Amino acid sequence: MKEVVMLEEENGGVVDPRLQAIKAAIRVVPHFPKPGIMFNDITTMLLRPKVFKDAVEIFVDRYRDLSISAVAGVEARGFIFGPPIALALGAKFIPLRKPKKLPGEVISESYVLEYGTDSLEMHVGAVQPGERVIIIDDLVATGGTLCAAINLLERVGADVVECACLIGLPKFKGGCWLNGKPVYVLVDCRQ
Repeated sequence: MKEVVMLEEENGGVVDPRLQAIKAAIRVVPHFPKPGIMFNDITTMLLRPKVFKDAVEIFVDRYRDLSISAVAGVEARGFIFGPPIALALGAKFIPLRKPKKLPGEVISESYVLEYGTDSLEMHVGAVQPGERVIIIDDLVATGGTLCAAINLLERVGADVVECACLIGLPKFKGGCWLNGKPVYVLVDCRQ
């Protein structure tokens, strides 16, 4: 793990006012889903259409000229950001789902969360070898979910360009790569 690109740092310390609004709109829920976890809840941000739109536009601006053919969204909150980003880029959306949620033939990848274990599944044939893909999720905490998503897509020959998250834990500030792929984060977690 080497680099998480924080937009605040990219602008030489000048914070984009859109990022300030995004960060302010995220609610922190203590001890959810279990004691000791400080849950960064994006649902409060979704109640503010301009702030939500700004977050999507920041991602779209980043990927617009990178020939992205698919956006893979991690269940469930990656499903909120992935489709509008995919539509704006003219790319397809690939849902990466929890076990037994997709009909038909799937491939799966297990991973460890900061508070348990889980798996991601993807339809066989959802992505073709060589397709340029970005992975979208709401938050990077341990990186386990994103690593599983990278593994799943690379197993079928996708070219994972980058992982993108709305929120990153403070330990990621200053840099991270996951499975050799850069991670792009808009704002750090509120504690």
